[in-house]
Amino acid sequence: MIPLSVLDLSPIPEGSDAAHALANTRDLARHVEGFGYHRYWLAEHHNIPGIASAATSIVIAQVAGATSRIRVGAGGIMLPNHAPLVIAEQFGTLASLFPGRIDLGLGRAPGGDQLTAQALRRTLVGGEDRFPRDVVELQHYFEAPQPRQAVVAVPGAGLDVPIWILGSSTFGAQLAAYLGLPYAFASHFAPVQMEEAIAVYRAHYRPSEKWPKPHLMLAMNVFAAETDEDARFLFTSLQQAFVNLRTGRPGKLPPPVANYDQTLPPTAVRMLEQSLVCSAVGSKETVRAKMADFIAKHAPDELIITGQIFDHAARIRSFELAAQAHGLIGPAA
Repeated sequence: MIPLSVLDLSPIPEGSDAAHALANTRDLARHVEGFGYHRYWLAEHHNIPGIASAATSIVIAQVAGATSRIRVGAGGIMLPNHAPLVIAEQFGTLASLFPGRIDLGLGRAPGGDQLTAQALRRTLVGGEDRFPRDVVELQHYFEAPQPRQAVVAVPGAGLDVPIWILGSSTFGAQLAAYLGLPYAFASHFAPVQMEEAIAVYRAHYRPSEKWPKPHLMLAMNVFAAETDEDARFLFTSLQQAFVNLRTGRPGKLPPPVANYDQTLPPTAVRMLEQSLVCSAVGSKETVRAKMADFIAKHAPDELIITGQIFDHAARIRSFELAAQAHGLIGPAA
C-alpha cells in the first residue's frame, strides 16, 4: 500500500470568507492526521477569490501547529514569484519550528494570471526561464555553509528540507530527473502529458545522495460519499469552479447543483472530461476501485488526493471514506 496524502487549496465557498476557509483547513488537517494520511500540502495561488492559501508558508505553519505527526508542506511554492533566499529562510524557519515534518514542493508557474504575476514580481524578466537556476540556488542555501560564504540562510542552512519538483508537463519531469529529486505531477487538473512525463522522469533519472531512486507522486480528485449519486452531486462544485476559471470568471467555490453537466455545451463537457479524467467520484467501493486502477496503471510511489467540496462536513467525510477505501483505517464502529 503506497502512502496517501492530501492537497488542500483552502477553498472559500460562496457565502463564506478566508477566515472560515483557513479554520476549515486546520480542522481538516487534524482529521486526516487521525485517518492516517502521510502528507498535507498547501498550494500557492493568487488573485483567485475561491482560494485562501496565497500566503502558503503562513498556512503551513498554522497546519503544522494544529497537528503533531503528519508531514506538512507546499504543493507548491511558485518559485518565480520569490527570491530563493526568502524561501530558504521561510522553510528553514518552518523546519526549525517543526523538525522532520516540512516538505517544499516547487513549481514554475505564477499561480495566477500575467497581471497578477507582474504585481507579485514587479518584473517578468527571467521569470519561469530562471526556474532551474533558482532551484539549484535554493538547494545551495539548505546545504551546510562553507567558510567565508557571503550569504547564508538563517535559519535554513544545514537543515533537512526535502525539495520536490512539481509540474504538469515534461519540463518538470526532465528537471526533477536531472537533479535527482522527487517529482509530483498535477494529474488532477492537467493530465494530458502525464504518461509522457512519467516515462521521461523514470528513463532519465540521475540518482542523488538523498534520492537514489526516482520517487513519483501523482494527484487525483477524490469525491467520496455514501452513494455514487451523492458523490456526483458534490463533484459539481469542482466542475462549476473549473468552468468558471477556464472562461475567465473565477469566483468562490459554488454549491453543488443537480445535473450540472446537462446544462453545459458539448465543448465544456469535453473540457471537463479531459481535464478532470483523473478523478474518483462515488461511494467508498467505487472510489476504491478507481484509485486501485489508477495506481495499478501508473505505479506511483505516492498518491495525493484533493477534493474541492462545498460543505465542510461532507469534505471531511470524503477524506475519511477515501482513507477507508485505501486501507488506512477501517470502517467507523
